[in-house]
Parts: sequence; structure tokens; C-alpha cells
Amino acid sequence: MSLFTGSAVALVTPFSTSGVDYEALDKLLDYQLTYGTSALFVLGTTGEPATMTKAERDGVVKFVISRVKGKLPVIVGAGSNCTATAVENAVNAQALGADGLLVVTPYYNKCTQNGLVEHYRAVCDSVGIPVIAYNVPTRTKVNINPETAARLCELKNMSGIKEASGDIDQIQALAAAIEGGMDFYIGDDSLTVVSYCLGAKGVISVAANAVPRIMTRLTNLCRQQRFEEAREMQFKIMPLMSALFCEVNPIPVKKAMEFIGIPCGKPRLPLTEMEPQNAEKLKKALNDLTIDILGAKLC
Repeated sequence: MSLFTGSAVALVTPFSTSGVDYEALDKLLDYQLTYGTSALFVLGTTGEPATMTKAERDGVVKFVISRVKGKLPVIVGAGSNCTATAVENAVNAQALGADGLLVVTPYYNKCTQNGLVEHYRAVCDSVGIPVIAYNVPTRTKVNINPETAARLCELKNMSGIKEASGDIDQIQALAAAIEGGMDFYIGDDSLTVVSYCLGAKGVISVAANAVPRIMTRLTNLCRQQRFEEAREMQFKIMPLMSALFCEVNPIPVKKAMEFIGIPCGKPRLPLTEMEPQNAEKLKKALNDLTIDILGAKLC
């Protein structure tokens, strides 16, 4: 039930003062289709679904699916800290035409490892499309332990896991625990090459909003096992990764989209615009990287 390999983008949601900016979203999708992105993740953390209405969320999903016309898989965020709501979200996304689901661990409630398994069982049993579990304990305060991930492999429709713990030891243990059972995707751009060495199928990338060509090129090198070249490229990307996460995601990447000429509006409160000094560092990192790799400034 693999959904993709390579570089997938964790899409930002463009906003205007009146709601979702569909003109900007159309430009963003065209940019992704042009430069090699393997899959589109809609309404994940980067897409700010927590501050969107249901009508806005459904509208974005419908628009993206209609716009890409099956050229790329569309995976929709359907998580909640209420299992019944996560199930409802999953069923709704499937009805709208999603190719797969991204389901974050329940946040705030702080369930047990057994609770995680039962939460994902309920979601997986409710749909007939692939499900990717999303582990990001820095946000949720709940961690999918590697041995628990191995149990998730047994669930119907469980396709993979997005691992965003940032813990190399955990990533290695996870890769070993689920090998052959489900796909492993890294959720931290800066750990792309390391994770490929451990068997990752791809990266679910924030940076790919702004630099899809570069992230596609990096993952292609990894897939071809040209790790010496991939390592050198990862080193070049590091300053941009640092700038993109110097404030809470998606604050910096939304500023990056403005810089490259696809403005996606401000983040919604309680997120605020990027601090001016950090924005300057981001702009420099974008230009330095794209001049080095693509031979031209992006902004």
C-alpha cells in the first residue's frame, strides 16, 4: 500500500483576509507539479488545519484533488485527540477522494502505548485507503515507541509512519522494528540522507514548498544510493533548514513563499509573522542555496 517514494511536500495553506487564497494555492500546486514533487500532504501541521473551519478544510481538499487530477497522490491530514473525531475526519477525507490519510498521534490526552494502537485501529478499520501514522512528540507530547510501531504494522490499511521525533536512536530503532511491515518516511528535512541510509522511502518535506527541485534532487540521489553526493548536498542545504525552523513551522516557510514569488499570506493567530532579523537570514539562506545548486537566485 505504498503511497509514494522520494520528496513529498507538506503543503502550506495560502490565506487571504477573506479565507483560503485559492489563486495562490493554484500557483503553489503548479509549482509542485512542475518540479518533481512525489506526493501532496494537505492539512498537516504545515497546513494549519487547527485554525481552519470544516468548510475551509473540505474546500482545500476538494480543490487540490480536482487540480492535480490524479497526477500525484493526495494525502489528507485527519488526526484528532478524540478518536471518534479522527474516524469522522478519515471517513470524510476518503469520501472527498483522498488517496491516503496522515493521522497524528492524539495530543494533550497523553494516552498509553496501548491507547495509541487502539486509536489507530479505529481509524484504519473505518476506511479503505492507506493510513500513515504521524509521530511528532515535540508537539503532541506522545511518542510512538518503536515496539508500538511494530504493532501498528498489523493493522488493516496501515501503510507507513512519518517519524518526526528528531531522535536518531529512535529513528534507527523504528526502522529496524517496522522493516518489511510498513513504509518509513522521515518528517525532518535535515535528517533526509541519514534516514535513507536506514531504509526510509522518502521525506515529507516543509522545505519542498519553496525548493521542490532541490528536495527532489536530494531524494533522487539517495534512491540511487549516491550517498556521497547526497551527503554533500545535505551539507549545502543545512543553513536553509536551520532558517526554516528558527521559528515555529509554518511561520518561516510562509515567509519563504513570499520571497520566491508565491505569497501564501500570513499564518493565522496564534501564529504570527516572522521576526525581521530571522526573515533576512532566511532570505540569504534561500539565495545562497539556490545560487549554489540551481545557478540563480529565487528571491
